[in-house]
Amino acid sequence: MGGFGKVFLTSGRIDFVLRKGLMMTDTAVPMLWSGDLPNTLAFYRALGYTVTYEQTRPYVYGAVEGFGCALHFAPGPAGVAEQAEQVNALVFVDDVAARHAEFTAALRAHYGRIPAKGRPRITRFRPGQSRFSLVDPVGNTVLVVQRDEPMKLEYGGSRELAGLAKVLDNARILRDFKNDDRAATRVLETGLRRFATTAPALDRARAYAALAELAVAAGDTERLTHWKSELESVELTTDDRAVLAADAEASAVLATWLSTTTAD
Repeated sequence: MGGFGKVFLTSGRIDFVLRKGLMMTDTAVPMLWSGDLPNTLAFYRALGYTVTYEQTRPYVYGAVEGFGCALHFAPGPAGVAEQAEQVNALVFVDDVAARHAEFTAALRAHYGRIPAKGRPRITRFRPGQSRFSLVDPVGNTVLVVQRDEPMKLEYGGSRELAGLAKVLDNARILRDFKNDDRAATRVLETGLRRFATTAPALDRARAYAALAELAVAAGDTERLTHWKSELESVELTTDDRAVLAADAEASAVLATWLSTTTAD
C-alpha cells in the first residue's frame, strides 16, 4: 500500500472457503497514527474500548479492542504531519444511532462537554442518518457506518425526484455524507430561488426547516430567525405537519445538542 494519502481500512472479518471445503477467517485491523500514545489510548478507553497493548520503547505501538473490532496505533511516517487528518478507518455497526448516543455520552462524561470542533470531536447526528465521524486527538478519523447503509449515493439528488424534492435530496447527501454544510446551504437557497413558486408547500417547508437547522450549526442566529419565519408562514395541512414534524424540530434538537458542547 503506497503513499500516505487518505487510507480507508475496514475493521472486520473476511471469510473464504478453501478447495477442501474448510472455512477459514482473516481479520483486517486498521493501523492508525499513535501521536501521544497515552493520550490517544485514553480517548478510546473513554469510549468503551479496552487497551490490549501499550508500548513506548524501543518503539511506540498500541492497540485497543471493543465492540467486536480492534484498532492499532503506530507513529506516522517521518516528514508527514499527523495533524493533517489523512488516516481513516471504517467501522460498520448494527445501530449507528445507538452508537452515536453511546459515544456522545462517553465523551461528555470524560471531557465535561461534547467535543464538536477541533480534535478530538464527534460530528452531529440527526434521525435517519446512516453514519457519523469520530476524530481522535491525533486526527485519525473513525467513520462509523450503519451496516446496511445503501452502497450507492446519487450525488446531485435522486434521479427519481425532480424540482425542489431533488434539491432536498442533494442537500441531505452534502450535509450527512460529505459534512459540507456550506454546500448544502447553497444548493437549498439556489433551489428555493428556482422552484419556490412551483414546489409543493411541504417541500418548501422542508427546505426552510433544513436551512434553519444549518443556520443553527453555523451559529447564525439572524439566518435562523429568517428561515424559521419562512417556515412558519407556509400553510400546511394536518397531514403535512405530521410528515414535517421531525424536520421542523431538527433545529431545536441540534441547538440543544450543541449547548452541551461547551463546558458546564
